[in-house]
Amino acid sequence: MKKIFLTAIAVFGFAFANAQTTGFSKGDAFISGALNVHSTKEGDAKANGFIIEPRVGYFVSENIAIGAKLGFGTTKIGEDKTNNFTAGAFGRYYFTPASQFSVYGQAGIDFTTLKEKPSDFKSNEFGANVGLGLSYFLSNHFAIEATWLGLGYSVNNNGGHGADKTNSFNFGTDLRAVTFGVVYKF
Repeated sequence: MKKIFLTAIAVFGFAFANAQTTGFSKGDAFISGALNVHSTKEGDAKANGFIIEPRVGYFVSENIAIGAKLGFGTTKIGEDKTNNFTAGAFGRYYFTPASQFSVYGQAGIDFTTLKEKPSDFKSNEFGANVGLGLSYFLSNHFAIEATWLGLGYSVNNNGGHGADKTNSFNFGTDLRAVTFGVVYKF
């Protein structure tokens, strides 16, 4: 009886695994994103806030996906509050898109506007980045991904009105900067 039960489970599992088609193909769309909630207290000073950044992508070919993101974040430190809004676009090249596990290269551009209250300070930042990622399908529609953006450049106008611009160039091999996410494929 035990052998029959184990054989039935093995046959069912094999049939279920073969019935699923994992990976991406031309015409697939996906959503993913980021959510970060933070709170810090040091002595009497307290800071808290959140960032939400949904993304949507579409496969224009077997290996190439293009997408867009919108983000909003806020941080409050005492009476000071900072809000930021981000809009961006990205492109990905998947090396093995139709498989359960795939490596991809990603390039993106972002525009962020930041406003501080009560001072009404405003600044704008433009950035570009390049990185690598891994995607692993858990089922036909859900995948987990890890992304590492290792090369980036940004320009911040620091509020304009004659202020010096800040140019930043980053190249990092810090694997603590890897982000993890969940992807839903339509």
